[in-house]
Amino acid sequence: MSNQVDFATIKRTVPLAPVFAHYQVKLRRSGRDQYRGPCPIHRGDGAEAFHANLRRNLFHCFSCGAGGSVLDFVAAIERCSLREAALRLPRQSLLPAGAPPAGSKQLVTKRRGAPAGLGFTLRGIDSTHAYLPARGIDKRTAEEFGVGVYSGAGIFSGRLVIPIHNQHGELVAYCGRAVDGSAPRYRFPPGFAKSEILFNFHRAAAAEKPAVIVVEGFLDCIKLHQAGVRSVVALMGSALYPSQERVLRERFRHVILMLDGDAAGRHATAEIAPRLRSHCTVEVVHLAQDTQPDQMTSEELWHVLRARGARPIQ
Repeated sequence: MSNQVDFATIKRTVPLAPVFAHYQVKLRRSGRDQYRGPCPIHRGDGAEAFHANLRRNLFHCFSCGAGGSVLDFVAAIERCSLREAALRLPRQSLLPAGAPPAGSKQLVTKRRGAPAGLGFTLRGIDSTHAYLPARGIDKRTAEEFGVGVYSGAGIFSGRLVIPIHNQHGELVAYCGRAVDGSAPRYRFPPGFAKSEILFNFHRAAAAEKPAVIVVEGFLDCIKLHQAGVRSVVALMGSALYPSQERVLRERFRHVILMLDGDAAGRHATAEIAPRLRSHCTVEVVHLAQDTQPDQMTSEELWHVLRARGARPIQ
């Protein structure tokens, strides 16, 4: 390898699988391209804390917080810089991608179409942290959703962690929200595809109602649930992706869009509503300028829903 290191090309073209094999990483298959097992970096607690996605060529440990590309993995294992990691890449890494990691087992993934479950939960989540009542979330709601400030190590340390479940109610990831204004505001684990998930869908589907309210963010959804609206989901952003749209229209006959009252929210509403109307009935609730549901009290939420003619689903 020359003295010039093309980091972008290495990350894009060098597969993780032969590197795992070189370092004798023992993982089991948990999905089409997903593998999990004990972390080879910190070698601590968590029999399935270490996750790898071979298609995206990314890894992440939910215990120690390590994660990233093939270069990040070698740098963490070798305790060296990214440049040194590039120079230390094993010869096996030049092999074609596609082979599973050493010691992995071929498993049949159940319930295709939904991200596989994590198989573990984070410990050290404080659901009584002062940040929650400051945002209008009571203790009972915080415990029901499993949200709280995380006291452990890693990328979520000191952040409000929010458990995310797939459509079958299986825990698939955590999101960490900054509570002190630091960036990024939201932090997802590497490789997590939020485009495949509707937050709170499993609870909304269990409510057995024909209609659902769609909001943008986690806290918007949690505040509406706390107000008594059980059939509510969040996009985790302002875009509705094809996978989200599919599960939404397969389960519900009526959609109430209640996106943020800013330019992005209104633009998203104008784009999403016509798409959904070809499959189900759609009602739009416009919020006041620069207003979002998580800033509103339960009484204000009910008032705006009734004032706009929407019949919220309890």
